[in-house]
Amino acid sequence: MTEHEGNVNSVAFSPNGQFIVSGSSDKTVRLWDAKTGMAVGVPLEGHSDDVRSVAFSPDGQFIVSGSDDHTVRIWDAKTGMAVGVPLEGHSDDVRSVAFSPDGQFIVSGSDDHTVRIWDAKTGMAVGVSLEGHSHWVTSVAFSPDGRYIASGSHDRTVRLWDAKTGTAVGAPLEGHGRSVTSVAFSPDGRFIASGSHDDTVRVWDAKTGTAVGVPLASVI
Repeated sequence: MTEHEGNVNSVAFSPNGQFIVSGSSDKTVRLWDAKTGMAVGVPLEGHSDDVRSVAFSPDGQFIVSGSDDHTVRIWDAKTGMAVGVPLEGHSDDVRSVAFSPDGQFIVSGSDDHTVRIWDAKTGMAVGVSLEGHSHWVTSVAFSPDGRYIASGSHDRTVRLWDAKTGTAVGAPLEGHGRSVTSVAFSPDGRFIASGSHDDTVRVWDAKTGTAVGVPLASVI
């Protein structure tokens, strides 16, 4: 694979497994053939700062990217062309982006402490920003049914949101001793996993918000 000219901050497979997308501190997004390792087309250029997060749409037709330039961008995965204008609304670095399972919406998490939902077709913000975290939002994810959004933050908490109304669901999930850097739902949507700079992984009951078992940590 041809190298990026900066750190690679995020990678993702296309739904059919044929391609890989990468986002880099060289301000570009690149598409790769997963079988040959060859670059597909030219770098996707448009961001003016580090690209922090990338993701494919569920149908593989589009790519979303989030950047330190405070914007979210949508790209046509086949042509490499930007789709519409940059999605603007965050006032700080965009750390994480994800498509909803039906591909109709995009969620983004930012250093401005907020989570935002966007209409993937129009690029318009949906509702108001989701506020509640007291520090950077480092990771966001949709539940498999698209009804909920989980977010992890430097404030050491995980939060659950109603994707339709934008309201917080329950209290913050507390237990990590340092920044939460990654969150993910289980395939059935019953559980949330979170990774943290406290060197542990935690599992949470998505319905009740309670921790499941003990923190998962390596024994050295």
